[in-house]
Amino acid sequence: MDTIDYQILACLKENSRENATNIGSKINLSTSAVIERIKKLENAGIIQQYTTIINQSALGRDLTAFIYVRVEHPKFNEGFLKLIDENPSVAECHYIAGDFDFILKVVTKTGKTLEECLNFVKSIEGVSLTRTSVVLSTNKCEVCLLPDTKTDLN
Repeated sequence: MDTIDYQILACLKENSRENATNIGSKINLSTSAVIERIKKLENAGIIQQYTTIINQSALGRDLTAFIYVRVEHPKFNEGFLKLIDENPSVAECHYIAGDFDFILKVVTKTGKTLEECLNFVKSIEGVSLTRTSVVLSTNKCEVCLLPDTKTDLN
């Protein structure tokens, strides 16, 4: 990767539907060179996918919470993950180190629907403890991070 690749990624991060011609005009590169570089970034696994960001509040999902989950034993992890994967209120699930085993990001409509989600999580076999933190406001929410030009591009 070089600074040109970084510039292409910055354009795509801003608008993943931006066409190669527009990107090329912004960074002074031909359309064919932009297309070639994008294909290389895709093939290298740097660009994993193109997606749409949906405004959850516009859908009535105004409540975000993080649920920390402790599981009794790793033998329960697979079943836990399968059920969590099927729950439409769970936006993210991370396996973590520390006092808990997993952290879930839940996006839901109301306190009642959060309660239902929390009761669902607590009912999963092997779950021994949960702690929930409700988000009051979000100050930064990046879907993806660009490489650090000082360290990642060397």
